[in-house]
Amino acid sequence: MHGFAQRREVGEALAWVDAQAQALPAEPVAVDDSADRVLAADLLAPIAVPAFQRSAMDGFALRGADTSGAGEYNPLEFPVLGQAMPGRPFAGELPAGAAVRIMTGAPLPEGLDAVIPAEYATEQQGRIAVTRPVTPWQHVGRVGEDIQAGARVLAVGRRLRPQDGGLAASLGLARLDVVRRPRVRLLVTGNEVVAPGTPKGPWDIYDANSVTLRGLVRRDGGEIESHQRLGDDPAVIAAALSAPGADVVLVSGGSSVGSEDHAPQLLARLGELAIHGIAMRPSSPAGMGRIGDTLVFLLPGNPVSCLCAYDFFAGRAIRRLGGRPADWPHRRLSATVARKIVSAVGRVDYVRVRLADDGLEPLALSGASVLSSTTRADGFVIVPAESEGYGPGSSVTVYLYD
Repeated sequence: MHGFAQRREVGEALAWVDAQAQALPAEPVAVDDSADRVLAADLLAPIAVPAFQRSAMDGFALRGADTSGAGEYNPLEFPVLGQAMPGRPFAGELPAGAAVRIMTGAPLPEGLDAVIPAEYATEQQGRIAVTRPVTPWQHVGRVGEDIQAGARVLAVGRRLRPQDGGLAASLGLARLDVVRRPRVRLLVTGNEVVAPGTPKGPWDIYDANSVTLRGLVRRDGGEIESHQRLGDDPAVIAAALSAPGADVVLVSGGSSVGSEDHAPQLLARLGELAIHGIAMRPSSPAGMGRIGDTLVFLLPGNPVSCLCAYDFFAGRAIRRLGGRPADWPHRRLSATVARKIVSAVGRVDYVRVRLADDGLEPLALSGASVLSSTTRADGFVIVPAESEGYGPGSSVTVYLYD
């Protein structure tokens, strides 16, 4: 065994990720399944919405100018010569001074330009008495009032919400072009690691990292291509690393410099080990590189280190590949430090913290295997490499574990 000759700066590792991870090609998806996908190109409206003049109220369609002067003490009367319903327009011709009964969403009859709401008109024996005037185009949804034909309605890179898909459907679109989701292969090393729910020996440990990583990959817009528990056989690990089909490979465990830490040497032999060892705590044994077009991230086996290295580097790559913003996806807030957060110049610290009544408290400054610290924490604070920490009263940004 040997230690790291040097550790690379976090900024250098982030720059490598950004240089390697560019948005994947587009693929079509049904508009029904478009929620949470990332739009691959500007969406231009093929039609106007509304595509015809339509009533915005239940009432009576007429010419607005004909109602001028109407009032409670001067009701104006109009003959009602038919009706217009949604999807069933009035088909006849209308003489001047006539009205048509109309429902919300129905096409406005040719020659008419306003709708008097039903509460301001009294109908008797085929005629209505109007007690309030309406102006031309009042209570009418005009052509293109919502969306003009040819307008850009959704911009490239938008993470689609359910209402965005609904808008696309209102334009008659059955499919949308979205960025392909990154395919992520999850490889777990270690002879001592066993699946949850199965018997284990006295020195074995249950595989917690896989569950954490699955949730994080899903959060960042990736999809699991496969999940394999490999043990510590170098040949088996090499075959899993080099197999085609994944855009990103996450290796949990075996990333350091111990006798059973095969992944770094295998990555260097099969492709490129670009970075190994980073000046941060936890996660200093993390590494990254590529095999062909596949990005490979070596995540330490200790659960907090694994989470930290994923969030800093692998998650960023997955988000960028999927067309999402690279930055942390966590909700954030400003808080005042109540108890000193200690760090050291020359390394980045990922500090789990708790929001207390009197301010922010560090929950654990070490213990990369203490996964429960992340469940007891409200979030984390990043201490930059040029800082020795934050004293009481300091204002810091907290990234929340939502």
